[in-house]
Amino acid sequence: MALIVDTGPLFAAMDRSDPDHHACRDLLESATVPLVVTVPVLTELEWLATSRLGTGAFDSVLASIEDGGLRIQDLQSDDWVRVRTLCARYADLPLGLVDASVVAIAERLEEPVVATLDRRHFGVVRPRHVPALTLLPG
Repeated sequence: MALIVDTGPLFAAMDRSDPDHHACRDLLESATVPLVVTVPVLTELEWLATSRLGTGAFDSVLASIEDGGLRIQDLQSDDWVRVRTLCARYADLPLGLVDASVVAIAERLEEPVVATLDRRHFGVVRPRHVPALTLLPG
């Protein structure tokens, strides 16, 4: 088992001024399963952290990857096909690469729970493996 994590909770946990900081920090710190992020999530997080919190802010994320607290899940060929399908299917949202990568990995790993603050997108998407994703923090 794992908790697939979108960009929002990771960034909110880093940014003490974020209104969701405490809920996200508590969720991530109390997780009893591995925290998993996709490469697109990691890239988006680096951009947000560096542009909004300064150049050193992302170092804590790298340290977490280094010590195993955060696991990176690379996209495989079939995942990229699924990402493209999801982006096309939900073009009206629009569902982009980052969110579609989270759904694709949740499907491949058969994980029904995703940590996200983006209820607009993830509340609409219907994954293949469950009727709907359970979204945390609740």
